[in-house]
Amino acid sequence: MAAVEIYTTRYCPYCIAAKRLLSQKGIEFTEIDVGGNPQGRSEMVTRANGRMTVPQIFIGSTHVGGYDELSALDSAGELDPLLARGADAKGPPAADAGPSA
Repeated sequence: MAAVEIYTTRYCPYCIAAKRLLSQKGIEFTEIDVGGNPQGRSEMVTRANGRMTVPQIFIGSTHVGGYDELSALDSAGELDPLLARGADAKGPPAADAGPSA
């Protein structure tokens, strides 16, 4: 299972929704609260290629984006395969990935 990191702020409704979705799927994640944390915010902006909004979600080395992108991956059935690809996951999941044996 890939490591999941999510940069958040305390009262962000999209952060809450993203954490809820991951929790409902039984996914453990590391939360980095960037509210009042300039070092954490700077790290997030660097990793997210300049994006300054929260949440910013990373699965392995893949930058998913925010809640909308996370939810879209889940709706398309692509979130579980991305999570299963492990910590070395890079880029979006393969479109033609078949079921694993």
